[in-house]
Amino acid sequence: MALKIGDIAPEFELVDTELKVRKTDEFKGKKIMLVFFVAAHSPVCKNEICTFQQSLQYISNLNVQILGISNDGPFANKAFADKYNIEFPILGDYNSKTINEYGVLMRDLLHIKDYNAAKRSIYIIDEKGLITYIWITDDPLVEPNYNEIKKFLENK
Repeated sequence: MALKIGDIAPEFELVDTELKVRKTDEFKGKKIMLVFFVAAHSPVCKNEICTFQQSLQYISNLNVQILGISNDGPFANKAFADKYNIEFPILGDYNSKTINEYGVLMRDLLHIKDYNAAKRSIYIIDEKGLITYIWITDDPLVEPNYNEIKKFLENK
C-alpha cells in the first residue's frame, strides 16, 4: 500500500558514511526531509544532492534535517559525500528495506535485471513523525522542484 500525506512515516535504521547506524529516533523534534536518490556519482544525483547542500544552512534554520538515502553502500556514499563536500548525512540502504517501505524501489534500472535503486523522491516528515509532503518520479533524470520544496518548508 502506498504511503500518503498524513501517514506515520516508517522508521529506519541505516548506516552512514562513517559506518554509524542512524535511526529515526535520533531526529525526533525536528522535521526530516528524506531525499531518496538513484546512485552516488551519477550526474543528476550530483546536481540534486549538491543543490540541497547549497541550501543546507537555510533549510537547517527551518528546523529541518536533510538525510540522503540511496541503495549504495557506505563506502560509495562516503566517496560521493567527500568529493562534493556534503555536510548532511548520506545513508546507505543497500538491502532496500527502507526504500521498499517508502514505496520508492525502482527495479531493473537501465533495464539491467536485478539492478535496483531508489526512485528519486522527497518525503518531508513533521516533528510528530507524520508525512507532510511527498514527491516521487519514475524518471531518474527528473529533479525535484527545489523552489516548491523551500516554499513548503517555509509555510510549515
